[in-house]
Amino acid sequence: MRFGVLGPLAVWRDDGESVHVPEAKVRALLADLLAHGGRPVSADRLVEDLWGGRPPRNATGTLQARVSQLRKALGDPALVLHSPGGYRLVAEDVDAVRFESLVERRTAEPRVRAGELDEALALWRGPAYADVADLGFAQPVINRLEELRLSAQEELAEVRLELGEPVDVSALVREHPLRERLRAVHITSLYRAGRQNEALASYTELRARLSDELGLDPSPELAALYERLLRQDPALAPPPVSHLPAALTPLVGRDAELAEVGALVGRDRLVTLTGPGGVGKTSLALEAARGLLSARAFPDGVALVELAGATRPVDAVAAAVCVRDDSSAPLEPRVAQALSGTRALLVLDNCEHLVEPVATLVAALLRSAPGLRVLATSQEPLGVTGERVHQVPPLAEPDAVRLLSDRAGVAEGEAVRTICRRLDGIPLALELAATRVRALGAEELAGRLDDRFRVLTSGMRDAPARQRTLRAMIDWSWELLGEPERLVLRRLAVHADGCDLEAAEAVCAEPGVDVLESLARLVDRSLVAPGPRYRLLESVAAYGLERLREAGEYDLVRARHTGHYTGLAERAALHGPDQLAWLDRLDQESANLELALTGPAPLRLANALAWYWFLRGRLGAARRSLAQAITYGGAPAEVALARTWLAGFTMMVGEPRGEIPRADLDLRGRAVADWFLSFVHWAYGDLAAHDDAVERALAAFGELGDRWGSAAALVLRAKLAVGRGDLDAMRRDGEAGLAAFRELGDRWGRIEAMEALAMRAEIRGDYPTATRLRETELLLSEELGFPGAAELSKLGRMALLAGDHARADDYHERARRIAVEQSLKSEEEHAVLGLALGARRQGRYEEAEALLEPWLGWLEQVSGTSGIAFALAETGFAAEQRGDAGTALARQRRGYAAARETGDPRAVALALEGLAGALSLAGEHERAAGHLGAAAAVRASVGAPLPPAESFDVERITARLAAAMMPGDYALAYRSGQRELGDHVPAALRVGPGEQPAAEGLDPFGHADQAEPAAEPRRPGI
Repeated sequence: MRFGVLGPLAVWRDDGESVHVPEAKVRALLADLLAHGGRPVSADRLVEDLWGGRPPRNATGTLQARVSQLRKALGDPALVLHSPGGYRLVAEDVDAVRFESLVERRTAEPRVRAGELDEALALWRGPAYADVADLGFAQPVINRLEELRLSAQEELAEVRLELGEPVDVSALVREHPLRERLRAVHITSLYRAGRQNEALASYTELRARLSDELGLDPSPELAALYERLLRQDPALAPPPVSHLPAALTPLVGRDAELAEVGALVGRDRLVTLTGPGGVGKTSLALEAARGLLSARAFPDGVALVELAGATRPVDAVAAAVCVRDDSSAPLEPRVAQALSGTRALLVLDNCEHLVEPVATLVAALLRSAPGLRVLATSQEPLGVTGERVHQVPPLAEPDAVRLLSDRAGVAEGEAVRTICRRLDGIPLALELAATRVRALGAEELAGRLDDRFRVLTSGMRDAPARQRTLRAMIDWSWELLGEPERLVLRRLAVHADGCDLEAAEAVCAEPGVDVLESLARLVDRSLVAPGPRYRLLESVAAYGLERLREAGEYDLVRARHTGHYTGLAERAALHGPDQLAWLDRLDQESANLELALTGPAPLRLANALAWYWFLRGRLGAARRSLAQAITYGGAPAEVALARTWLAGFTMMVGEPRGEIPRADLDLRGRAVADWFLSFVHWAYGDLAAHDDAVERALAAFGELGDRWGSAAALVLRAKLAVGRGDLDAMRRDGEAGLAAFRELGDRWGRIEAMEALAMRAEIRGDYPTATRLRETELLLSEELGFPGAAELSKLGRMALLAGDHARADDYHERARRIAVEQSLKSEEEHAVLGLALGARRQGRYEEAEALLEPWLGWLEQVSGTSGIAFALAETGFAAEQRGDAGTALARQRRGYAAARETGDPRAVALALEGLAGALSLAGEHERAAGHLGAAAAVRASVGAPLPPAESFDVERITARLAAAMMPGDYALAYRSGQRELGDHVPAALRVGPGEQPAAEGLDPFGHADQAEPAAEPRRPGI
């Protein structure tokens, strides 16, 4: 239902039929509700507005009766609603609202703005609220609307003056003689009509009225206009003649380009806008020309020459500048003569199919007419001396989304963004898509863009034929190409996300075809983005693939593509000083590599990319691609190697690995299998089997002369030594591996070797060295683009030991987030363990238990015995600290069994300390003291006494026992436990006799012969 207040009150149904609202008070009620714009109006306010100081006896009842009458007249009770705030009218279509919306739009393009103002003023049928104007509530809204109407009339007159159209505002000036804005229009219009004396008289009259009636002078702006009249300022003359069409829709997202093109035309005599078909060259050129025209940059006007349907450019230019072809004399000199004395702008649109004759004509005209400027649009430059080429880019995504949403009348959303991305931000393609969005919806269209040439087939009927469908748009460009260029374009289309020159020449090669020359021509024609990376718009690529299939070349070119990128991956030097450069290059080619993996025989490529995937943390892509490549089959050794990589990546995400046909592997494949499968799982599973595997790998890499492989195996052996507490082996192999990786220039290897040495430094309590090494690791991992979760966890560990809990929690939380994002299960476990350690040290015992307990099942699944021992020790300590002796003792006993199973003396020592804590809480003080003594002896036996920063559990338990026992009893039990070393750790795992610290004489109460204090160790990797 529509409501009208710009004139007598009126109501119309949706079909246009008028609705009669009887009785004056009912009409006044409707007007009052409309005046409040849909806001609730209280009953008291309505009574006051309708009856003033003489309300009816039963005002409320009378008002309700009038509301009922209004509802009945409108035919829909839901249009007049009642709420605690009062009555309100549900009116979605009110002429006053539409009027205000049109007036406030402020469109920049003058002709469009004039149309909006005409439309707005046409809504008025007479004075606003004409039949209730005498009622008090109506006066404020009437005054506001009438003022807005007068402002719109003034603005419309100004816009028409700007367009050079005649304007007559004499009647309005008589009605509003003191309106200075209106008077300025009146004076200017008189002057332009050649009525200078009347213009001066109009100013004199205003000045006198202002002085007599208000005691004021004209505004500075109006006084300046008077001065310009007196000196006959040329700028007051009508604007130059324009043959430009009016813009039907506003230009979206081109503000920067408009400013740049305007500046170029002001500086250079020939400016050519280039770009692919449909990118908006014509729209940009026309809008720039309109702006230059408004700025009076060309006193002799602007002429548009449309060349799309022309065969001779001189004929089209002659028609545009009104030179008749009715003489036997050559046309070109006569056109040049007509333009020779002018200061004009010539817009030559769509020159690409006539580049040679257009270039010849433009050169001649520019030589003959010094004041002439040319703005051309073409898919390739004209190649004329002095030409300034401006490449018009597709719309940026926000602007493309705004354009599509506006044209289709839909809200912005992910489907709209998908359409804009897949159509490359090309305005014409988006205009075509808008028609389909209205029919299909954005989600449906987004899902159908793989078949874009069949879907985008309905454009505007008034558009040129070449712009009515997406295919026609690209056909226009294709038909202008020579056969070599067509061949290169269709073969380029097989690439994903572009390619470099090497790939283009490899994939597009054909006897007799100069790929580089053809590529340069395609770049000039705006069908290929300029190098060093040559890209096609997605629609052009889809078109090229259709042409490739039509030519029967698709299988051949896909095979070439796969072969080229397989060779590239196999050449990638990811194990040396060029590691970063090659990682960047493979990153650039990731789309092509992914495409090649779907081509024929991808197994070699998948194996070649395995280490790249590892370094980039792309475990999901690695697993999918390797599994798919294995299904294609290949040589047994290649299949077995792919299964090896797949097994390793599968273990990294915390899942059981598949079987590996080891017998099919060659020597290098066996070396990789022994090293990689132990490397990704070194802290879990059978540690003795890992030891055997790394020794086999070292021997095989040595036989192959593979220095990188040997260094990697040495570093792995250094890490495995932590499980035996063999600090000498960790130093020896870690330093040897670090030296080798430094010599090789391999950043990843340096990170791994430094971590082995940092683990050793931490065990020894040398935290400054461990921190320094790990900070370097993080810097190297950031250079490498490695996920960095492990490095962050290790720095978190250092912060925790330094007592900086906030920084430790931050490091561990960041590490957990990265690990989850990268599906790095082991690294996630490390981060969670760090968070649990921090929570327990800060007294949040239940939180520590809640963090760790869910991981016990996963650790059992992956045979993470060391991790189980550590997690049980930590949850046992937490239970003890919150006073639950039974739970603490049960957990610590399970942890001790797991620690014994690992064979790691430090894990055994931690479990003994955990048992001591649980026993001390349960009142078994002598056994607790004995376990502390045994733990100290175990640590000493491998040369790894507990550093001070890790001794808080032992100190806490010792203090509890000191309070409960006599010193002599404690010392006796403590030493008895020390002598039970052999019950807890085999002699084979202890350090040599020369390094064995004395077990006797240790006084846990701080006397002179006290041993170095102990603390919790960490399991490998924590």
